[in-house]
Amino acid sequence: MTDTSTVADTAAKTSESKGNKTARRVRAAALSLFARHGYAAVSMRQIATAVGVQPGALYNHFPTKQDLLKDLMLTHMQDLHAAWRSWQDDAARPSDPLDSFVTFHIRYHLERAEEVFIAYMELRNLEPENFREIEETRQKYEAILTEILAAGSAAGRYEVKDARVTTRAIIAMLTGIPTWYREGGSLSRPTIETIYLDMVRKSVAPMRCHTPEGGG
Repeated sequence: MTDTSTVADTAAKTSESKGNKTARRVRAAALSLFARHGYAAVSMRQIATAVGVQPGALYNHFPTKQDLLKDLMLTHMQDLHAAWRSWQDDAARPSDPLDSFVTFHIRYHLERAEEVFIAYMELRNLEPENFREIEETRQKYEAILTEILAAGSAAGRYEVKDARVTTRAIIAMLTGIPTWYREGGSLSRPTIETIYLDMVRKSVAPMRCHTPEGGG
């Protein structure tokens, strides 16, 4: 005799699995369409067509387009934090904390150009409550670099007048790379890392006082 509870559990798991797959496909389609055309220009019907389902199927996972945008941004930031924690455990990472952060940021974001574009360019389309939630996760990430700069400045390794402002400037510079980088172009990824590491180091390097030749 078949255990009806086992059959029910199996059916539930199968249904959940299909639901998860559909949700992933919806996210992927929305990510691509938002990055290509912009959030405001894309409708839920277009997303459903790209996924190959009826528009009503989307609302089982994301009641509104705003919920979908928030989900994409929040997932991006959560994955970013998780990747940073994993990076910190990697013994092969650069020993200097600033070099380590810059290298991580460049590598992680170059692999996710669409996510980066949406995470920064579509902030203006978030409703106030959603914006606050996403901004909180962004600030936690920025705080990592701010702490690195503040500690390095206190130790004399770096010279920064305002660690938070410097953080925003560095992150804005690094996050802009995916907007122009093209695989197979004249600059390789390692070359880009080297160039940007050099720029970041120079931007926070302590000023050295030089005594003019012949000076007393």
